[in-house]
This record gives sequence, C-alpha cells and structure tokens, in this order.
Amino acid sequence: MNVFVWIVQGLLAAVYLAGGSMKLAKSYDALKADPNMAWTGDFPAPVVKGIGTLEILAAIGLVVPWLTGIAPVLTPIAAVGIIVLMIGASATHLRRGETKMVPVTLVLALLAAFVAWQRFGEL
Repeated sequence: MNVFVWIVQGLLAAVYLAGGSMKLAKSYDALKADPNMAWTGDFPAPVVKGIGTLEILAAIGLVVPWLTGIAPVLTPIAAVGIIVLMIGASATHLRRGETKMVPVTLVLALLAAFVAWQRFGEL
C-alpha cells in the first residue's frame, strides 16, 4: 500500500507543481487570456499568484517531509490544504457554470483525502 500512496503523492505533487508554477510564471493578463484559465479574471492578480504559491508549497509538502522524515506531519496537512483548495476551485467553477471542471477538482480532492487519511494513520 505504501508504494501506491507514494505514487498518488507523486502525481498530485506533479500536478500542483506544474499548475502553481504556471500561475507564477505567466503574467496575470496572459492567464486571463487563456480560455482554460478564464476564472482568473474573477480574482485580483495577487490572489491568483497566492493560489499558485500555495499549490507549489502543497506539492513540496506532499513529498519532502515524508521523504526526509523531518516533520512528516506536514505531508497529510499539505494534503488537507489541497482539499481546501479544490473545494474553492469547485465552488468557483460551479459559480461560473464550468461544470466540466468540477469532476477534475473533486477527483484531485479525493486523491488528496486518500493521502491525508493514509499518512495521518501512519504517524
């Protein structure tokens, strides 16, 4: 089971590292112009950059603490943080009528819940 949890952690970390990096690397105007990121127009630029920063921190938190054994409690806490982010993302997409994105955010939240459940249980 541990190998499977690591695979899920790695996949989630890759998704959030890529997404967060994109939000930080692209300009706010470029993000708003991207049809897949149109939701960014509903938020001020610092909020979007903040979300990107949180995603990168969550990606690091999913892997590094558990891997190094230094403060491993941060790994399930990072997973809970992802759940909170995905609840907000789901609400935003529902409000905007972007119902096709809601299953994606819910699957990511469920995967993060699985990691949190497994890793809290191993502390």
